[in-house]
Amino acid sequence: MLISQVSNADGSITVVAREEGGKGRAVKGAESVYALAMEAANAGTSLKAVIDGKGLGDEVDLEAAYAAGRLLPPITHPDAAHLHLTGTGLTHLGSAATRDSMHKKTSEAAEESLTDSMKMFRMGLENGKPKSGEKGVQPEWFYKGNGTQSVAPGAALTSPSFALDGGEEPEMAGIYVIAADGSPFRIGFAVSNEFSDHVTERINYLYLAHSKLRQASFGPEIRVGAAPDDIRGFSRIVRDGKVLWEKPFVSGEANMSHTFANLEYHHFKYGLFRVPGDIHVHMFGTATLSFGDGIRTQEGDVFEIGADGFGLPLRNPLAIAKEEEIEIRQL
Repeated sequence: MLISQVSNADGSITVVAREEGGKGRAVKGAESVYALAMEAANAGTSLKAVIDGKGLGDEVDLEAAYAAGRLLPPITHPDAAHLHLTGTGLTHLGSAATRDSMHKKTSEAAEESLTDSMKMFRMGLENGKPKSGEKGVQPEWFYKGNGTQSVAPGAALTSPSFALDGGEEPEMAGIYVIAADGSPFRIGFAVSNEFSDHVTERINYLYLAHSKLRQASFGPEIRVGAAPDDIRGFSRIVRDGKVLWEKPFVSGEANMSHTFANLEYHHFKYGLFRVPGDIHVHMFGTATLSFGDGIRTQEGDVFEIGADGFGLPLRNPLAIAKEEEIEIRQL
């Protein structure tokens, strides 16, 4: 099942459910995806069961809503401060063609000659997929912001005036709510654009935190349930109506050095991230970047990311913010 949200003229939300390739239909009596998810989490039942119980109503043309700018992020919180955008990197093996050489490089190189990034990557290769009942190695982790930084599908991803780059990162995002008793529940997975400043990050890896404090977009639809082991998608940049750059991207545990369960554990082990009522959008990394191919994005470029089985592709144009005057005043 795929679920999404459409905004209405009166400020209300229509929750849309459909099967892949099927027509979208409004979920009867649904205030929002968040409300449905919290109802399911607090009742200890599945989201599908809650939706089935409410029933489906009128058909909704998602493509038309997308074109009209009416698609919302597929989950929103009434208080944006209670939606957390986070992520993890160095989790993917890369393409099948380079996987063997990557393993060889990290296993044969002397420990002292490895960069910190390569050390972290090797740790994932060695212990990112623990046996059942065991805990694996913790990954790299970063914070992007709260719900104020969540950009709707079709809306612009805005790069700050001080940024040195604004580039895409095509990733799978896990979508979670925290039940009243503090238990995390996964709704499912969505395509995401973990928008970052790769030039700043390249200056020094200790600038990673600065490079990640950017907007992000995900959706337009959430695939309810577990993710497939092998996810195949595409990432492209369109400039002036023509494709400037395009590459396939892969995700899913078959293409990762960590299990989703291990990455989830190392996020939700912190009590800070188990506050009842909160939403978490946690992005799981990528091995495909236009920046790695020497592409420098510019205002007006459109990022487009899609994956088989995850519904409509995610599209966002790039905008550049005007410079702001920041004055710190003494009380």
